[in-house]
Amino acid sequence: MTGQLNRVDVTVLPVGWMNRQSGALPSEVSGSWSAALSPDGRHAAYVSDRSGSPKVWVQPVGSDLTFLVDTGDAPVVSVHWSTGGGWLACVLAPGGAPRTEVWLVRPDGSALHQVAGFGADSADNVRWLPGRPLLTVTENLETTLLVDAEHGTRETITTGELVALFDVAPDRSRALLRLGPRGGRYLAVRDLATGADEYVTSGEQGCFGPDGAVYARSDAGELPVLLRVADGKSEVLASSETAEVESFALTADGRSIAVLWNVRGGESELTVLHRGDSTAINLPGPVVSGVSWCFDGSTLAFTAEGPGRPHGVWTYDGDLHPVSVEEPAPGAVRPVLHRFASHDGLEISGWLFQPAGTGPHPTVLWLHGGPEAQERPGHGPLFQSLVDRGIAVFAANVRGSSGFGRSFVNADNGPLRYAAIADVAACVTYLVSTGVTDAARVGCMGRSYGGYLTLAALTTYPSMFAVGIDVCGMSNFATFYEHTEPWIAAAAVSKYGDPVTDAELLRDLSPITRINNLRTPLMVVHGENDSNVPVIEAEQVVAALTERGVPHKYLLFPDEGHELQHRSSRAEYLRETVDWLTSHLTPPGTVLN
Repeated sequence: MTGQLNRVDVTVLPVGWMNRQSGALPSEVSGSWSAALSPDGRHAAYVSDRSGSPKVWVQPVGSDLTFLVDTGDAPVVSVHWSTGGGWLACVLAPGGAPRTEVWLVRPDGSALHQVAGFGADSADNVRWLPGRPLLTVTENLETTLLVDAEHGTRETITTGELVALFDVAPDRSRALLRLGPRGGRYLAVRDLATGADEYVTSGEQGCFGPDGAVYARSDAGELPVLLRVADGKSEVLASSETAEVESFALTADGRSIAVLWNVRGGESELTVLHRGDSTAINLPGPVVSGVSWCFDGSTLAFTAEGPGRPHGVWTYDGDLHPVSVEEPAPGAVRPVLHRFASHDGLEISGWLFQPAGTGPHPTVLWLHGGPEAQERPGHGPLFQSLVDRGIAVFAANVRGSSGFGRSFVNADNGPLRYAAIADVAACVTYLVSTGVTDAARVGCMGRSYGGYLTLAALTTYPSMFAVGIDVCGMSNFATFYEHTEPWIAAAAVSKYGDPVTDAELLRDLSPITRINNLRTPLMVVHGENDSNVPVIEAEQVVAALTERGVPHKYLLFPDEGHELQHRSSRAEYLRETVDWLTSHLTPPGTVLN
């Protein structure tokens, strides 16, 4: 295969067909992401939910025709085009759960078959090796594999705890591994003959260059930088005193490097380093992700989004080209970044989406997951819908968030988590003091870790909030560690604490311990198939609120996991969430500004 497509047995549809024909609400439109280019850059494969759930689509760059590649019913997380052009590696999430499988399929939709993530195993960290039909895969963060697409074989490269495979040298003598738990991960080159490891740097992204050197995003310092490491010596290729290197992509010949930067509290910049020169790309949206090159290095692909603009796929070959992009919603509110001192003087921040008119407004405080994630000025249909109702949204980045340096992301580890909970109250204090927020009409919500933080805030500051929403949040660390996937539990110890030696700390930090304090009307949202934060975390909260007569609502999605993969589920979640918040923040007779 050289990127030519066979149109037999594929669905051919114009870009944007779902939104034009289905009457979908502008606030809940399809998006496209995970761009992967054919070796010559003439075709793009990507994931889009334009058909209702995430599927793989292939499209000639410069054409409006899209080709659906049938990978079955399971939602697709990502797609990766082999450097030889003959295969697409698709990461699937059966039932929407965090457990994922890897399947190979030809770009024309033929020869679909599974290669990793069988049974209860979960497979991820997928990467095609340059110029070879070999795919790196990691299962359960303990077994690393090389899958030979042409011969259909699986070769175990290494085994161990909390290990992921990033690259293998062409002569199979060395492997580049990521080792360690969250907050303590590092890269090492392993000699596959002796098993000896050579430490490279602290970090979570790296690859071998064609010259055998290691290229790595290093977070050993306060702000991540791009390194080239060879013969025991490190060379800094890209760094900044004010911005983080978020990720990078190296061409197969090693001549060009795309560097994605995280600047200004979460906005993106993208530069291409080539023969000592640096070229900045004029981005079509403030937040970019998923940067990748085609094999011949002629074209770069990425995903861009922004307020009112869903995730869309773009390419760059010296000029920008839209591949799968929806028109931005008119009148979308652009957020403003606010920075301020928290309870102990540490600077925290957040993005404020403010309705028209003067305050104070009813306000929803949004808390992201992770906790190492970051709230950024991307596409947020929920935020825009609330602003349309006259409700302000403050999307906070409390301590523990990424994008603000190594010290900040580790500032909530273990017993420091109490300070992160206090950051939530500091956000409310700031918003009220600046006249943005009506102190009597404040809501708090978040998903995953943000759901935990919401529950922790509601039980710690019960009189501060008029309404809350917990989306797949942890309520009891003991049951979380008992029921989550083993590899998730192992990686989480460095962030939250050890379930045995830190049992008393974790009990005190668990919202269920203080559930008697919670009297705020609460909606609980969860996916029944969630194996990251299992549904027992929601069930025990709902049972406690029912027993105590606290107003609540339980929204359970039977065909979803830790993420809501289907557009119908997201539309229901959006409708129920906006209605719940509006009913409690804008009582009858209230006139909004």
